[in-house]
Amino acid sequence: MTNSDAFKPKTFWKRPEGVTGALFLGGLILGGGYLLFTYLPAIIAMTQNVLYLGILLMVLAAVIYMVVDPKMRNLIWYMYKSVMRWVTGIFVQIDPIGILKSYVEDLKDNLGEMNKQITKLRGQMHKLKELILNNQRDIQTNLQMASRAKETNKSSMVVLKSRKAGRLKESNMKLEDLYRKMEILYRVLTKMYENSEILLEDIQDQVQVKEQERSAIRASHSAMKSAMNIISGNNDQRYMFDMALEAIADDVSQKVGEMERFMEMSSNFMDSVDLQNGVFEEEGLAMLEKWEKEGVSMILGSEKETLLLKASNEKDVLDLDAPIARPEPRSESRGNQYDNFFES
Repeated sequence: MTNSDAFKPKTFWKRPEGVTGALFLGGLILGGGYLLFTYLPAIIAMTQNVLYLGILLMVLAAVIYMVVDPKMRNLIWYMYKSVMRWVTGIFVQIDPIGILKSYVEDLKDNLGEMNKQITKLRGQMHKLKELILNNQRDIQTNLQMASRAKETNKSSMVVLKSRKAGRLKESNMKLEDLYRKMEILYRVLTKMYENSEILLEDIQDQVQVKEQERSAIRASHSAMKSAMNIISGNNDQRYMFDMALEAIADDVSQKVGEMERFMEMSSNFMDSVDLQNGVFEEEGLAMLEKWEKEGVSMILGSEKETLLLKASNEKDVLDLDAPIARPEPRSESRGNQYDNFFES
C-alpha cells in the first residue's frame, strides 16, 4: 500500500498554519499595495536615475526568476510554509506527536465515562426486563380473574379486568420496543468500548515508536537537506513522516469526536427514560433511530450493521451478565491499524 492509498494529507491552506499563511499573505498584499500607492511618485522619480533604474530592474528580474523557475519557486514556497508553521506553533499545538498524546488522555477519560454508562444502562435493562415480566404475570392474573368473573356472570368485573389486561399488554408492547432500543445501545456501547480500547493501545504504541523515529529522522535530515530535497523535486522523508502523523491525528480526532457524540446521545437517551413510571420520551428514541440510519461508523466500521442485525434477531439473546470483551494481545493477526500510514 502506498502513502496515497493510506491517507490523503491536508493541503497547506486547510491546516492551522494555512490560516496563518493566508492572513499573513493578505496583510502582505495590502501592505505592499499601500506602500506602492504611497511611494509611487518617488519610485517614478527613481526610474529617471540610471543607477536606481538598474537596481529596480534587477529586483524585478529576481522576482520574475523566483516566479518562473520551478526549483526556486518550490524553495520559496517551502520556506514560507516553514515560517508560517513556526509562527502558528507559538500559539497553537500543531505538533502531531503532542496532539496524539492529548488524544490518549481524552480516550482514557472517555473510556472511564463509557464504562459508567454501560454499567448504568445494564442496570436499567435489568429493571426494565423485570418490569416487563411483572406486567406479563399481571396480564395473566387479570385474564384469569376475568375468566372466573365471566363464569359467575360478574360482567362489570369482566370488563374491569379485561381492560386492565389490555392496558398492561399495550404498555408491555412499548416497553419491549424500548428494551430492543436499549439492547442496540448496549451492544453498540460495549463494542465501541472494545474498539476504543484497541484504538488507545494503537495510539500509545504509535506515539512511543514514532516519537523515537521522528527524533532520528530530524537529526539526520536538517532543514537545509529538506530544502534541497524540495528543490530537486524529491519527497522529503521528514515532511512525509510528519504528514503521516498528522493523518493519524486527523483520523483519531474524528473517531474521538464520534465516540463523544454517541456517548452524549446515549446519555440523553437514558436520562429520558423513567422506569419508575414506565414512560420515556419519544425524542430519545428518535435520536437513536436517526443514528441507526446514518452511514458507517468510523469506530465500528462494518460491525455497526452486524450489531443492528443481532439486536433485531430474537434468537440472538443478549447476555447482560457477560463481561465486556477485552482486546486480544497484540499479534501478527492484529497489527497496529496505523502501520500502513507509513508504508511507501
